[in-house]
This record gives sequence, C-alpha cells and structure tokens, in this order.
Amino acid sequence: MRDSYQGFRVLLVHAHPDDETINNGATMAMYAALGASVTLVTCTRGEEGEVLIPELAHLAASATDSLGQHRITELALAMKELGVTDHRFLGEGVKLYRDSGMMGTEPNNRPDVFWQADLDEAADLLVRVIDEVKPHVLITYDEFGGYGHPDHIQAHRVAMRAAEKSEWDIPKIYWNVMPVSVIQEGIDAMKGIGSDFWGAEKAEDLPFAKDDSFVHALVDGNAYVEKKMNAMKAHSTQIAVDGPFFALSNNVGLQVWGNEYYTLVKGEKSAPLNEKGYESDLFAGISL
Repeated sequence: MRDSYQGFRVLLVHAHPDDETINNGATMAMYAALGASVTLVTCTRGEEGEVLIPELAHLAASATDSLGQHRITELALAMKELGVTDHRFLGEGVKLYRDSGMMGTEPNNRPDVFWQADLDEAADLLVRVIDEVKPHVLITYDEFGGYGHPDHIQAHRVAMRAAEKSEWDIPKIYWNVMPVSVIQEGIDAMKGIGSDFWGAEKAEDLPFAKDDSFVHALVDGNAYVEKKMNAMKAHSTQIAVDGPFFALSNNVGLQVWGNEYYTLVKGEKSAPLNEKGYESDLFAGISL
C-alpha cells in the first residue's frame, strides 16, 4: 500500500442506497482517508425496499411511496461516515430511474424502473460521469448482479457498457465477490452462538456465494471497519442492528466485514500479492 493515494480515482456503480456500504464500505473509507478520489453512482433510490423500522412503515411503496426520498438522506449520512464526498444518482438532473423491486414482481413492469431502462441511454448517462471523473478503477457487480436482483444485473450491464463507450479507458475493472469459504466461516460462527446466517445451512445455499477461484483481490480495510459499521447503521430502514451483519461483528470480530473481495475483469494483477496470490491494492500497477 502507498502512504498516499492523492491523484488516484475510483468509481463505484451500485443499484440502491446501502449496496455500496455492504459491499465496499471499508474499501471506500480506506481509499478516501488515504487521499484517493472516490465517486459513487447509485442507479436508483431504493423505492421498493423493505422498511425495517415499524414507525417508518408509512414510507413504503405500498403506503405513501416516499421511501426513496428517505433513503437519499440515509445514503448521505452513510457517505459522511465513510468520508466520501462525491456521491450521485445515475442521470441526476436529466433522468432518474426507479427501483425495480425483486425479479418477477409487479414493479418490474413499470416503464420508469431501472430494469426497463434502455441500456445505451442509461450507459450514456454514466459515460458522462466516467469522462468527467476519469477513474483508474471501476467497481461494480458481476453479470448475475451478485444474487440476481434485476437492478444489480442492470447496474452491471450499464457499468460495463459505459466503460466500453467512454472516451476514457479505465485501466482496471473489478466485480464484487463473496467467496464461499468466507461465507461458510460466517455461517459456522453464527451457529456457534445459536443463531443463523439468513437461514442458510451451508454457504452454497446462498445465491451470492462464489467459488474462491473468483477472488483476485482482497482489500484489508479492518482499520476502517468501524466507519463501515457506522455507515451500515445510517441505512437504518434497510439494515437491522440485530441482524446477521451486526451479530457477526459483535460475536466473531469486526474483521468479518473489514475484508472485501474482488474479481479482476480488466487489467493485470499486480504486486503486492498476499500469501494466497491476491492483490492487496486495487490501484496496484497503475501509475499517474
């Protein structure tokens, strides 16, 4: 790792507010603290999300349909915790896309949802950001969107298409990955305290578990994991403080969430590598 990342730039493309913190919160906080420019583009405002706080149930899409506006505030609070000052919604000031809900649900059919967006039109909106920011690293989901959510899949498609169309050639592109071995450790730890990890008996039961061979980089963000946990708490309508995230951190150690894993899909794997042959710095091999 360098002592300073002044001049280095990373762009993250996520589907809904809270996705960025769960997947990349420690990475974002670490690079921001070390001087890198961190830009987050969120593709929807998460209007179809479940509301976990009973007194805010009226915000739901089935009630006043004002959850999206509330989650804008949650995202701003989370980014403050992570030290990220450049966070935007895709198409802000031009065209905003609505949360599509889970696959096969009624919201999927609305013409204004992200799942129904014209791919090139949405990609062109992201191209504007890429050409402005000129990121050295792009982070988004894999082609399955991590676990099959339509907005995650669409965010992947839009990010990859925009990277192709942009005048700026992004040196390195990574997809988020959750290795099956790490998830199994979490399941075993939860069983050890008499709880469960989203009801899974084994890691393979969870759609986002990927074979360890997909891991090319491991960012050790444990020095910043407290910031990540505080950012999670900021997304209070979506992440329960008594849920698996916090149960794991409280009972097995915060390092469960401080380590964040990536698949390199563009660019060359570069030293320094750890004992497993993983990159330890997403900017490795990039020169200013």
